Amino acid sequence: MSNISSIPLFESNITSLPLLGRGKVRDIYAVNDDYLLIVTTDRLSAFDVILPDPIPCKGEVLTKVANFWFGKLSHVVPNHLTGIDPETVVKGEDECAQVRNRAVVVRRLKPLPIEAVARGFLIGSGWKDYQASGAVCGIALPAGLKLAQQLPEPIFTPATKAEQGEHDENIDFASVEKLLGTDLARQVRDITIRLYREASAFARVHGIIIADTKFEFGQDQNGRLYLIDEVLTPDSSRFWPVDQYKVGISPPSFDKQFVRDYLETLDWNKQAPGPRLPAEIIEKTSAKYREALVRLAGIDE
Repeated sequence: MSNISSIPLFESNITSLPLLGRGKVRDIYAVNDDYLLIVTTDRLSAFDVILPDPIPCKGEVLTKVANFWFGKLSHVVPNHLTGIDPETVVKGEDECAQVRNRAVVVRRLKPLPIEAVARGFLIGSGWKDYQASGAVCGIALPAGLKLAQQLPEPIFTPATKAEQGEHDENIDFASVEKLLGTDLARQVRDITIRLYREASAFARVHGIIIADTKFEFGQDQNGRLYLIDEVLTPDSSRFWPVDQYKVGISPPSFDKQFVRDYLETLDWNKQAPGPRLPAEIIEKTSAKYREALVRLAGIDE
């Protein structure tokens, strides 16, 4: 990947624009009343704690993967991208270097207060819900399903948006209707499932199973819905290699599951500050992200 920088960026420092906030991975700046600059750093969070070691290439890979999907799925729902070159809204070579290949200029929209999650396989919090109740987010599922088993149909399993350091909580569709209104809730659900179906079919041909993924949506002043934030990246999705998938086990992932598995071996209470990562774990995690980009988007540079 010759045009991906090997120098990791843990935190951006764009002084020519007002900083609006820092998320777990993204730093957000105001360009003007209509546009935002979103810089995807190389920070990595696990168990809702930002770890002290950045993962080289991660931010650039996430940006390339998300932009690939935004383009591929734009016929389903419009997205927040503007096409404006991020280097034209900052000043000086240092700031240009910070945004190069890892930032986007987007429309300023009003985010919806939910995570729109689509699940096609039974894993993670969905598996825990199913074991406890036989349902996920209030959706009853057939008895006897196993870990990592494909569901009869993809399901919409929304969650609340938690503050940084807190955990998202799964909610049922009735709760989404209360938050958004019936019409908008149904629109979000239907678009979420369609996006998941189309992306899953494409990814499967390229050797990747998308077990589940989360989307975020925003609205403009006229109430028009847009796809925002990131889309179908290794951070927002569970990607499994088709050739290593088996029902009953948690398959290896093209994401930070590799780091989570390592952290589970440590005597750490999963509270900040997070532990330092060995060089081997950092290198292997970076390689996992890059492999997802190559497989999905065919980008190998």
